[in-house]
Amino acid sequence: MKFTAEDIQAGQILLVDKPLDWTSFNAVNKIKWKLKREFNLKKVKIGHAGTLDPRATGLLVICTGKATKQIPQIQDASKEYWAEIKIGVQTESYDTEKPEILPQDISGITEANIHDALKKFLGEIDQKPPIFSALKVDGKRAYDLARAGQEVDIKVRKTTIHYIDRVEINLPYISFYVGCSKGTYIRSLAHDIGQELGVGAYLTQLRRTKIGEYTIENATVDYLENEYRFGDTEE
Repeated sequence: MKFTAEDIQAGQILLVDKPLDWTSFNAVNKIKWKLKREFNLKKVKIGHAGTLDPRATGLLVICTGKATKQIPQIQDASKEYWAEIKIGVQTESYDTEKPEILPQDISGITEANIHDALKKFLGEIDQKPPIFSALKVDGKRAYDLARAGQEVDIKVRKTTIHYIDRVEINLPYISFYVGCSKGTYIRSLAHDIGQELGVGAYLTQLRRTKIGEYTIENATVDYLENEYRFGDTEE
């Protein structure tokens, strides 16, 4: 599907497969630059519908023009992720940003233990976001405070885990798909699963596969490639 400048301004929804180590802000800026260059536009209204951590890959919904009005609605939709966690060890960031600490023996952990632990996180749960997150604490980003070695006080909040399924166990690694409400931190879920098992855990891989009606199968990396071209998108 080929777009025109009028199409971009009228509003398009672009489904991007965000690569590892890109920030959501980086992806939006690169697409904005390409749109301005391709269509000779001075201004492009553009934004994303839900941040994806740099260490995560997968679906990033980007809206242009009048479609940016849909961002709050898309952000509020349920999400699905594929996650891989490693048990028997932890990290301060709950993911691969920080080095492993606190190794534990996992020889006594059975598949039954794991399935029982996962079931305890279904439904509405109390979750404490990681201190290495973009949440604001006293007007500052939590990760900036944490990286500066300052104490970060983040309050517990409610979130909902709709399902955890397609579980694969290859110890020390466990992978699964998780459907969840807006604002759920899968890094915190990984950490909490490790605490429930009594041996610790952290998130090793994360890929967002769905946001509401939008799926990773319809996403593309074309928008982020050096040679600019558009692929098909859902609207």
